[in-house]
Order: sequence, then structure tokens, then C-alpha cells
Amino acid sequence: MLKAVVGFIAGVIFVGVVGFNMADTMMLREVESPYGVEETAARIQRNIQGLSDNGWALSGLRNPAKAVANAGVNVPPVLLIEACSTKYSAPMLKDDDSRILSILMPCTITVYKKDDGKTYIGLMNSGLMGKMFGVGDIMAKVQEDQYKFVQFDDSKPAPPLIRQRAGGGGAGGGQSDDGC
Repeated sequence: MLKAVVGFIAGVIFVGVVGFNMADTMMLREVESPYGVEETAARIQRNIQGLSDNGWALSGLRNPAKAVANAGVNVPPVLLIEACSTKYSAPMLKDDDSRILSILMPCTITVYKKDDGKTYIGLMNSGLMGKMFGVGDIMAKVQEDQYKFVQFDDSKPAPPLIRQRAGGGGAGGGQSDDGC
């Protein structure tokens, strides 16, 4: 009996340690881009606009690296593309129990350059986050769309980057109230 209890406790500790060490790779997804930061961001913006049937619209574009540079520190380029889908956000915002998840809105995708000179795309694992917070069905659809955001058609020329300022909170945001 003692062996079983010790084995169970050891198993729980093992799973906890593995889960803790893998949490960042489970919660976040990083994809290398074949393009530079601005072109990658522009292609993602075009893909988001292409999913307007699912309620997606651009909410803004933030450049935190510029704010850091203005404070006197140079960092590699980073752009945050913000988008929201009213189709997916409406059911979450209507429910008292899930309204707190508005902290995750709008959906933010980051495009950044690392010291290796390559451009990367960072995405939240929306499906897993949704399961954790009881909105798995909705967030699984968000995740499906996010994968489409980062699928690029090399046969199409790069679109221009839409330098729409983010609406709402945060320093330097625009006066727009059309995000979610």
C-alpha cells in the first residue's frame, strides 16, 4: 500500500514538473516567417481581412519596439497585430462567467526579429486557453482561424502594411472605438 501511495505522489510530482517546464511551449506557438517583419505583418493583416465572413476585422497595429527606442533602448523590431471577431467575442461577452476573458481581446499576433536575424510569428494557443477557461468550442474556432492568418500565398505580392493605430487602452492608441 505504501508503495502505491509513494508511486502516486511521485507520479503527480513528475507530471507537475513536466507540465510546468512545458507550459510556455504549450501556451504559445512560434512560427518562423520567410519574410521580414513588416512584410510578414502585412501578409497577416491581409489574411485577417480575408476572414471577414468569420467576423474578423483589424483592431490596430502596435510597435512596442519604437516605444522602447524612444526611451533610449534599442531592441530588434516587434509589431503587434490586433484583430477581433465579433462572431467569436459576442457569445463570450454576453455571458457573465466568461466576460472576464475580454482581457484576451483583441486577439494579438506578434511579429518580431530575433538576434539570429530571422523573423518569427508568435501566437497564443487559443484552443488550449479556451479549454482551460470553459470556452473551448469558441476558442477552437479562433485557433483554426489563427492558423489561416499565418498561411502565406507566395504567388501574391506583398500588400502594404496597414498602419492603423490601436484603439482603446495603452499609450499612443488611436481614438477609434471599433475594436473589441
